[in-house]
Amino acid sequence: MMDAREREFVLEQLRASEARLMSLIQGLTPAQWSFREAAERWSIAEIVEHLAVFEGFITSAITHALNSSQELEKKALSSAKEPLVLGLAASRGTKLKAREATRPVGRWADGADLMEEFREARARTIAFAAETDRDLRGHFFPHIAFGDLDCYQWLVVLGQHTLRHCLQVEEILRDESFPVG
Repeated sequence: MMDAREREFVLEQLRASEARLMSLIQGLTPAQWSFREAAERWSIAEIVEHLAVFEGFITSAITHALNSSQELEKKALSSAKEPLVLGLAASRGTKLKAREATRPVGRWADGADLMEEFREARARTIAFAAETDRDLRGHFFPHIAFGDLDCYQWLVVLGQHTLRHCLQVEEILRDESFPVG
């Protein structure tokens, strides 16, 4: 079970990263949503789609992990991964490849729909984090780069992952070719 400090930290990470993302994408035009810095780079719409899908993917994986047996033997290794989890947003120099299931494919055509989908997914995550009394530290599943993380760490990853992509959106917004208005 999360202690009060852990719960508040996770909730702050989730709320703050959502607020930052929404402040960056509010009011974008269709041309701005779909602008790409380069052919191999994601547009803002693709980033937000990925975030919405990733959120659902991870919360589903947390639920699955919590319905599996605890893996208490992994607890000793998880504390060493805290710096990796907390540094995820700032580590943009290290490229990570999105899982196939979370890559953008144009699931939502409208920016408002994308924003709403992300908000709804995040609201479900926040509600879960606020209410759960499960032992999140005793259940694990693997991160593509960090290996096994416990379910508490995965909740932190959701906030850090959003912040990481906020930095990417900020890069796009600063691009000299970004459409104006």
